[in-house]
Amino acid sequence: MSADAVGGVWTYALDLAQALAPYGIEIHLAVMGSEPQPHQWQDAQAIPNLVLHMGPYKLEWMDSPWDDVRRAGDWLRRLAVRLQPNLVHLNGYAHAALDFEVPVIVVAHSCVFSWWHAVKGCSPPARYKRYQQYVENGLQSATQVIAPTYAMLCMLHQHYCFTTPQQVIPNGVQTGLYTPSQKTSMVFSVGRTWDEAKNIAALERIAANVPYPVYVAGTEHAPDGARTRMKNINALGFLSRYELRQWYSRSPVYVLPAFYEPFGLSVLEAALSGCALVLGEVATLYENWAGIACFVPPGDDTALLATVQHLLHSPEEQAQRGWAAQRHAQQFSRENMAQQYLSIYKEMLNEDHLILPFSGVGLESR
Repeated sequence: MSADAVGGVWTYALDLAQALAPYGIEIHLAVMGSEPQPHQWQDAQAIPNLVLHMGPYKLEWMDSPWDDVRRAGDWLRRLAVRLQPNLVHLNGYAHAALDFEVPVIVVAHSCVFSWWHAVKGCSPPARYKRYQQYVENGLQSATQVIAPTYAMLCMLHQHYCFTTPQQVIPNGVQTGLYTPSQKTSMVFSVGRTWDEAKNIAALERIAANVPYPVYVAGTEHAPDGARTRMKNINALGFLSRYELRQWYSRSPVYVLPAFYEPFGLSVLEAALSGCALVLGEVATLYENWAGIACFVPPGDDTALLATVQHLLHSPEEQAQRGWAAQRHAQQFSRENMAQQYLSIYKEMLNEDHLILPFSGVGLESR
């Protein structure tokens, strides 16, 4: 399985690996992009059926990545020759076109073209044409394409031509870890502040008129080293999953006015913690949280402020929405996610019982 430690893919990969452990499935996680944080390494090493391999390669959506993408492909093929996996599960696109000689799953967590259209309202610059070709080739070459929402799958078809079998499998987490505690007077959000898709800037613009402090967790440093600095909000920086759970549990209102969010893992975690949800009105979030969350157009600061103020001044509605979110979120468990992936694995391998040999825990660098 390929992964990166930049965003939600890391969390997804670890949750899926842990949920698949009871089935005897060993996962070799090929990690590219930036080096995982120390607590991320610790989380991964605690999973008994997970073996880590680090590759210092740029991800396909980064600037000028193609030499690294080629080298990463060579590295992945060497790993496959040595490890002889039963299947390859890619959380990216380009490398699905490689000849792994086993079934290949591609999971579409996001893509540059759908991001650009959602955030910028237009097509990406011409320099991304090569990216589009790599993604399209990967999607068409895969044995199976999976997306976390139907809306994300539709976005793929808007920008790429492929006829590969496809399925929607929602992401899931360990639901029992997230519980509400005594709610305090605050507003909380999670998102990379440099990523325009999260639209944390809108929250910053209204924060001075919100009656309680606004806290945002998420890295301020972009992959190119640039740093965003926010005013009027309390920037918490990058937090561990344990630290995030503490913040979710205390917050009465969770706000993510996103322009683009293919699934919304932080929304799920906030919902499990009993937060009333205020979300950007985009198809992917509406798919999972219609009738549960308050939705606002992501470009409408006036509507965002009015909605947040209303919930903060309406404790009864706030509590009702938090309870409804918590109840609704229970369906997105990592066990449900693992069962659906297990079914796909079995189908791809044509096996009734998918029990693979397990050789133990390991750690490799490259």
